[in-house]
Amino acid sequence: MAAFTVEDAADRDAFMARWAKHLNDETIVIQTVVWGGQVAGHVLSFEPCGKREVSYWIERALWGQGIATAALAMYLELDTVRPLYARAAQDNVASLRVLEKCGFTRYGTDIGFANARGAEIAEILLKLA
Repeated sequence: MAAFTVEDAADRDAFMARWAKHLNDETIVIQTVVWGGQVAGHVLSFEPCGKREVSYWIERALWGQGIATAALAMYLELDTVRPLYARAAQDNVASLRVLEKCGFTRYGTDIGFANARGAEIAEILLKLA
C-alpha cells in the first residue's frame, strides 16, 4: 500500500540511494522494526515542509498482526515532538486505523502524486497533538 516511493518502486539502487540519504540526515529519526528476530520494517519522522511527519513501512507478509500499531506506539514514546503529522492514502484503511489507534486524528485531505501507483491519489491528513 506504500504509495509514495521512489519513482520506480522496483529500482533497488534508487531505493538504497534514498535510504542512505535518510540515514545521513540528522533531522530524520529512524527506528528499525524487528519481529521474530527478523527486520520487519521501519518507523521514521522527518520535516518535509516545516511540520514533523511520521511514516512507517511493514513487510507485507506481516500485515494484520498488530505489528505496525505496536511499532508506531513504541516510536511515539521515543519521538515526543508534538504536534506530529501523518498522511495516508484514502483507500489505505489499515494504515489509517493504525494511526488512529495511536491517537492521530483526521484534520483534512490532500491530493498527491503516488509514484508506486503512477497516479494522483486522495490522501487523509492526520495530526497527533
